[in-house]
Amino acid sequence: MDAKTSSADLSAGTGSELETEAKGARRSRVSGIDRALQVIDHLYETGAPAGAYAIAKAIKAPLSTVYVIIDDLVEKNMLARNADGSIWLGARLYHYGLAYARSLDFMSVATHEMHDLCREAGETVQVCGRDGDYMLVLAMADGPSHYQVASRVGTRVPLNWTASGRLLVGHLAEAERIELFKRCARTSPTGRAEIDARTLSDSAGKAFEERLSIQVAESDYAVACIASPVCDRSGACVATISIVLPEQKVFSDENHYTEHVRAAAQRIEKLMGWRNH
Repeated sequence: MDAKTSSADLSAGTGSELETEAKGARRSRVSGIDRALQVIDHLYETGAPAGAYAIAKAIKAPLSTVYVIIDDLVEKNMLARNADGSIWLGARLYHYGLAYARSLDFMSVATHEMHDLCREAGETVQVCGRDGDYMLVLAMADGPSHYQVASRVGTRVPLNWTASGRLLVGHLAEAERIELFKRCARTSPTGRAEIDARTLSDSAGKAFEERLSIQVAESDYAVACIASPVCDRSGACVATISIVLPEQKVFSDENHYTEHVRAAAQRIEKLMGWRNH
C-alpha cells in the first residue's frame, strides 16, 4: 500500500511540475511575442526607422532584450536593418499586409458596422457613396421604429441635398468643389437645400474637417441625417455612414448620435487599414 501511495504521489508531483513548467514556458513565449509586437508597433506608429536604443526606451524594455528580438526578427525578414544600423519594417510584413488587404471587402466591413450602428443608435443607418454628380445609397439597415425612410438602396440624389453628399466631395480642392457644385446643385423638393456653389463648397470643406455633416429637411420633409466620412489611406472620402432619423430627434439629443456615427466611420477605416490610430 505504501509503495502504491508513494508511486501515486510521485506521479502527481511530476505532473504538477511539468504543468508548472509548461505554463512558465507559455508565459515566456507570450511575453516574447508581446515584446516583438511592441517593437513592430512602435516602428509602424512613428513611421520612421529607429535604432535599438530608441526602440528600447520607447517601449520601456531592457536594451539586451530588444537587441535579441531585433536580431531574430531581422533574420526572419520581419524587420530590416539599414546601412546606418537603424531598423525598419521588413519585406515579410509587406507580404502579410498584401494578403490581408486582398481578404478585405469594403462593403462587407461597412455593412457589418452599419448594422452595429443601427442597433446602437436605434435608428435607420445608411452607407453612401458618390456616383458622379450624385450621392448613391449603397447599403441600408432599417431601424426598429416604424419610421420609414424614402431613400432606399440604389437611390441617387444630387450631392447638395444631403449631409453625405457634401462629405463625399469635402476632400477636394476648393476650386474643384465650387466648379462641381456650380454644375450639379439642384433645388430640392423641400426648397431648403443650399444651391449657391461657394456656400456649398465652404460647408463641404468644414464638414469634412470636422468629420461630421448634418442636414435637416433639405431633401425630405421632417427627415434629418447625421453623417461622417470614411476616408481611404490618401485622405479621400470614399463613402459615408449616416444615421437617418426624424428631425425632432436631432435637436433633442444631437451629441448622442454624432458620437456614434463618428466612431462607426473610424472603425471602418481602422478595419480597412486606412487609419493608424
